[in-house]
Amino acid sequence: MNIHGFTKTTLLDYPSKTAATIFTGNCNLRCPYCHNHELVLTPEVFPKEDDDLILAFLKKRFGILKGVCITGGEPTLQPDLMQYIKKIKDIGYLVKLDTNGFNPSVLSSLIEDRLIDYSAVDIKAGHDNYAKAVGLKNVNLSPLEETISILSKNRIDYEFRTTAVKGIHTKDDFMDIAKWLPGDCKYFIQNYKETDGIAGKVFESFDKEELEQFLDIVKPHIPLSSLRGVD
Repeated sequence: MNIHGFTKTTLLDYPSKTAATIFTGNCNLRCPYCHNHELVLTPEVFPKEDDDLILAFLKKRFGILKGVCITGGEPTLQPDLMQYIKKIKDIGYLVKLDTNGFNPSVLSSLIEDRLIDYSAVDIKAGHDNYAKAVGLKNVNLSPLEETISILSKNRIDYEFRTTAVKGIHTKDDFMDIAKWLPGDCKYFIQNYKETDGIAGKVFESFDKEELEQFLDIVKPHIPLSSLRGVD
């Protein structure tokens, strides 16, 4: 596995679970506000983690830790992802996969083989604004549509989430997302936060009142929607 980061304990990455987080390198999107952009563009600047040492740590901490979150970058680009997750599942862990949703065949195989228990999918923007939000000239949303369809069958627990960025998103995005996603899903709006990894002060955060306006747009269509990480 192309692992370039490992957090031994987190209370944030796996809902309601004490977990460890594995960070994979590379991504097929180029979101200009990505807080892990070095993992996306130049993962080699981070030392490669030893796969076996991580597994040994997880075996030692089993029972104290309940879950493992695999994030990135984009984990579904890893050719040996399924084999590595199987080793984690064999220890006894619950596994959460964070993904951008553009590799539905990988997600489907993981679900079919009962290798993941939870998936969080980033919905970057509304349809018309997606290319801008992911930093590409053009984007085919068919794979993402397939991912949404796969998860809507409720075979595993899942959520959708959008990082709201001033300079990228408007009310139109959330009007579109509200009608796009399944009405019974869990959906979170989280605020953009500037980090040292983003060059220049290009984007800004929304204030709480603005985020609540976005939530008011979504909630009539998706009752289980809420703000996350907003003071």
